[in-house]
Amino acid sequence: MRGHKGSPARTAWFIVAGLVAFMLVLAGCGGGGSSSGESSGGGGGEELQKLGKGEGELNLISWAGYVEPEWVKPFEQESGCKVNDKVAGTSDEMVKLMETGQYDGVSASGNATARLWAAHEVAPVNVSLVPNYKTVFADLKGQPYNTFEGKPYGIPHGRGANLLMWNKNDVKPPPTSWEVTLNPKVAAKYKGHISQYDDPMSIAEGAIYLKAHEPKLGIENPYELNEEQFNATVELMKEQKPFVGEYWSSAEQQIAGFANGSNQVGTTWQYQYFALKGENEPVAASPESQGFLPREGATGWSDTWMISVHAKHPNCMYMWMNYIISPKANAEVAEYFGEAPAQELACEHTKNPNFCHEYHAEEPAFWKRVYYWETPLAECSEGGETNCMDYNAWVRAWTEIKG
Repeated sequence: MRGHKGSPARTAWFIVAGLVAFMLVLAGCGGGGSSSGESSGGGGGEELQKLGKGEGELNLISWAGYVEPEWVKPFEQESGCKVNDKVAGTSDEMVKLMETGQYDGVSASGNATARLWAAHEVAPVNVSLVPNYKTVFADLKGQPYNTFEGKPYGIPHGRGANLLMWNKNDVKPPPTSWEVTLNPKVAAKYKGHISQYDDPMSIAEGAIYLKAHEPKLGIENPYELNEEQFNATVELMKEQKPFVGEYWSSAEQQIAGFANGSNQVGTTWQYQYFALKGENEPVAASPESQGFLPREGATGWSDTWMISVHAKHPNCMYMWMNYIISPKANAEVAEYFGEAPAQELACEHTKNPNFCHEYHAEEPAFWKRVYYWETPLAECSEGGETNCMDYNAWVRAWTEIKG
């Protein structure tokens, strides 16, 4: 049920199966989470200094919907690089595949990029060899999930926010805060009808809520939680559990739930919202009056093309990174996938003239309130402390929350 084209792009994304498969990678991760630098010891290789002739082939790992024939065929004709793509269903799968050394690059999300860097699986990127990087939205550059030790380790691809959506007939008055799903006194009104995303990263949603409502906890970054902050957040998510009717892992699953009335309110992607609106379902999302996001802000994703330190086709990979953020190609993939493009000039090439407006592509104020997913690591970004709860703890806690 994709709203734009064929196969459901985000359906395969972040399915929870396999989340615990790569804990050994995380156990050794020491990277932090600030755009000014992570802890030393990550990354690998040297950035390419000069673009040479394409090697004739390119092996990619991507999310479903990122590498489609419509834009791949023109790239192959233009570059002479034949694209072989492996679709991954989870960030953990991407990490494991990159460790084989068989792939040139990956479209990694923020909950994988630091792991790849810390495991020495990705190389820094020479952005001077990616001309289209100049017109990537400035607020996507130098982010903690794509920049380590002051060096760019990838090229931004696209981004999206996790919105609050509700059925207008069932949820009154219109909610303006995550309290409708996270404050037990409010959430109880919708017991059995709350739709919560099924992923350990949802813990960050609770942290954002507590950041605003429990300032004494001192939460700054929802992905960098000390034991006290983490325990408080986990307890909040456990308190939510009795009211959750569905922990959803695919867009189609949630769309069906809202369409048949079993879902009344919950976390959603922009894709589901527009798909349901297109079917004239009585849904509303994070109110325009407060910048299209709940009062506390929201979590979200921003994906990055990263090059492997083992890349056998580095020239083709650089050509691909430049091509996929070219205005026309980035517009095509953004519309197909259901996310805001990374390229400023892409908005001039979307089929839907209102697409960039609907996805807030050109609204920096919107994205300032979105906390892009990052890999939770033991080493905090500030002060070099190592008392933050890492991804292992998040996965264990999420199992307990749902249990």
